[in-house]
Amino acid sequence: MPSELERSTSWAGLRAGDPVDVEGTRLRCAQWTFLAHVRNRDTGEEWVEVVGGRSGDRKLRSFRPGQVYAPRGRMAAGRRSVSLAEAPQLPFG
Repeated sequence: MPSELERSTSWAGLRAGDPVDVEGTRLRCAQWTFLAHVRNRDTGEEWVEVVGGRSGDRKLRSFRPGQVYAPRGRMAAGRRSVSLAEAPQLPFG
């Protein structure tokens, strides 16, 4: 990895392997798992790496932090909260 890239397996209260929702993928019923947050120290750009997709897929994808949300429960299926970039989760334990 080039030295200007800073990669972290924890971000906004997430740890590698935690489930997340991703907005704007055009994939229905997709399931995603957080892998890492990456920041380019030279340009200030940042993105979130996730793995998943449709049932059975294990595709590696990168998204803007504003597209990544805590997973919605059944009770909140119709409501969208703010992204994890805007409102990080508090770590448990």
